[in-house]
Amino acid sequence: MDALFVPAALLAGSLLPLQAGANAQLSRAVGSPFGATTLQLGVGSVLLLLVALLTATLTALAALPRVPWWHAVGGAASAFYVVSTILLFPRLGAVVSVGLFIAGQMLASLALDLTGALGVAAMRPAAGAAAIGGTLAVLAGAALIVAGQRDGAAAMAPPSRLGWIALALAAGAVLPVQGALNGLLRHDLGAPFAVGAVSFLVATFTMAVAMLAATSAFRQPWPCLAGVSAMPWWGWLGGVAGAAYVTTVFTAIPAIGAAATIGLTVAGQQIASVLVDRHGWFRLPRRPVSGLRMAGVILLLAGVTVIALA
Repeated sequence: MDALFVPAALLAGSLLPLQAGANAQLSRAVGSPFGATTLQLGVGSVLLLLVALLTATLTALAALPRVPWWHAVGGAASAFYVVSTILLFPRLGAVVSVGLFIAGQMLASLALDLTGALGVAAMRPAAGAAAIGGTLAVLAGAALIVAGQRDGAAAMAPPSRLGWIALALAAGAVLPVQGALNGLLRHDLGAPFAVGAVSFLVATFTMAVAMLAATSAFRQPWPCLAGVSAMPWWGWLGGVAGAAYVTTVFTAIPAIGAAATIGLTVAGQQIASVLVDRHGWFRLPRRPVSGLRMAGVILLLAGVTVIALA
C-alpha cells in the first residue's frame, strides 16, 4: 500500500504548475495576488468540506475542540509561503526563490525524518545516511535547475542581504512542517478530508488577515471581481490543485517519510514545469529548456530515488 504513495506524491507535485497558472489568471482578474490566493484557498476549503460531507466524515470535526491547538494550525504555513513568494519574487527573482524554497523543504524534511519530530517516524541510521546523500543530490539538482533557468529576463541577481534568503529558506521549510502537523491532526480526527478542510480554513483565514494588512498598511489594491467573467474556467482550479497537494502530503508523510514525500512532490513539480515552460501551457510564457536545467531535473530525480529507497 505504501508504494502507492510514490506515484501519488509525484502526481500531487505535478499539479503545482497548474495551481501557479490558475492563480496567475485569477490574480490578473481580481487585481490582487492576496485576494486571488484568499479566493483559491476558499475554493479548496469548500471542496474539502463537500468531500468530507459526501464521505460521511464531516462529523469528525466534532472532536476538534479536544485536539491540541497546535495540531490544527498547519494551514497557516500555506499563507506564510504565499506571502513570502509575493515579497521575494521581485527581490530574488522567481527562479532563485524557487530554488531556495526547494532547499528549505528538503532540509526541513530531512530533519523531521532524522529526529522523528512532530510524529514522523525516525529513520534507522543506515537509512538516514542514504537519505542525507539523496538530499544532497536533490539540492545539487535544484542548484543546476536554478543555474540552467537563469537568464537576463528570468531571474534577478540575489541581493547581498541575507534576510531575504533566510525568508525563502524558511518559507520552504514550513511546508513539510505543515504536512507533519496535518498528519498529527489526522491521527486525532481519523478523517483525511476533514483534516484538509481544517487546514484550508485556517489558511484562508490567515491569508484574509494578510490581505487586510497589505491593503491597509502597504496600499495594496483591493480585489475586484469585475474581471472574473473574462477569466478562463480553469482559473478556478488552483484551489482544487492545492487541496489535492495538501491532502496527499499529510497522508504520505507517515507512510513513506517526510524527505521522500517532499522530494517526490518537488520532482513532480519540476517535471511538469519543464513541460509547461516548453509548451507555454496555462497562458504562461514559453521558455527554452536548457541542457543544464534537464541535468538538474535528472539529478533531482536520482536523489529522490535514493531517498525513497532508503
